[in-house]
Amino acid sequence: MGDGLRYIDVAERRARLALRHRLAPQARVATPEAVADALLALHGSDPATVYLAIGARLADPAATVTETDRALYADRTLVRMHGMRHTVFVFPTESTAVVHASTGLAVAARERATLVKDMAKAGAPDAAWLKEVEESALAALARLGQATAAELAREEPRLREQFVYAAGKPYEGVHTVVTRLLRVLGVEGKVIRGRPLGSWTSSQFRWALAPEHAELPVAQAQSELLRHWLTACGPATEADLKWWTGWKVTDVRRALTAIGARAVTLDEGTGYVVEDDVDAVPTPGEPWAALLPGLDPTAMGWQGRDWYLAPELRPGLFDYSGNVGPTVWWNGRVVGSWAQRADGEIVWRILADEVKGEGVGGEAKAAIEAEAARLGAWLGATRVTPRFRTPVEKELVR
Repeated sequence: MGDGLRYIDVAERRARLALRHRLAPQARVATPEAVADALLALHGSDPATVYLAIGARLADPAATVTETDRALYADRTLVRMHGMRHTVFVFPTESTAVVHASTGLAVAARERATLVKDMAKAGAPDAAWLKEVEESALAALARLGQATAAELAREEPRLREQFVYAAGKPYEGVHTVVTRLLRVLGVEGKVIRGRPLGSWTSSQFRWALAPEHAELPVAQAQSELLRHWLTACGPATEADLKWWTGWKVTDVRRALTAIGARAVTLDEGTGYVVEDDVDAVPTPGEPWAALLPGLDPTAMGWQGRDWYLAPELRPGLFDYSGNVGPTVWWNGRVVGSWAQRADGEIVWRILADEVKGEGVGGEAKAAIEAEAARLGAWLGATRVTPRFRTPVEKELVR
């Protein structure tokens, strides 16, 4: 391209995605841990996303629920906690220290300061009182193993203290200390979400103490996080990295330098890969299709998405806050959406046919139908509705 850097085209980026995100059939893996290790982070804001994202990448998805439950709640090899951009993710447990130091510390300081400030404005008890209640609550959680917010409040009644938030404003509300404090403790890496109260699709969780982890220097943790993510998602631009991590651009650049990242040329400008990842990768051995859930880490992996998602398709596939809904993939690009109706049927729609030069043929549709059957088989009687509804998904379930 005239700059002396290796050019990585769209076809190769899609091949990397297929193999490294475990979406091509020959790249699928055997366990939830292997999926999480490949992707580093699975969005956990919608509980069902974790299971659906894992199931799409398992060679045999029949045991998706039991195996993911085992990893999250029995073996604790996966952990659900706050991470990048103040969002809940599921990570490999060994990544806890890296995530906490690289992204959590700065956010946690702001969260605690905001809580103390809000309580002071409302005339509620001060920071010293809050710290005392926090220590009591953590001790109770250690005794109980896991507990809901209500169960913790029975052990430590001061958690029921309420205060008025934003008094006199249109969004005025009454907050309970336990709700706000657990959020702060989650961002601080002191507590994590435990077993849900209902099934695996439930958004109501018990709480548990976070696994013990080393306190890493921030710069070291940022370098380790970026290296892992760039291994899974490279090449990526500086804008992609800043968006995904939520860091300042100075932090991104420092981490890129620290890991010896190599610059490459992409259609949208300069991108980066890890030091030993400049060579071309093989293409998947056969065409592939995938049905990925809303907030899937592949669909949400980059800020710049034109290389796998035609801009014309975005209005129907995202909600008003920028959350992607369920997507249908063919050979490394988004071609449509899917949904589950009340009777359990998996339905899908090709949208790419509406975009010039982006349509798909009979081979793609047959492969997508096979993936829909594969998904429906392991879901069985479970009904899944995305937490963040999108225009096309709503239309499909009518």
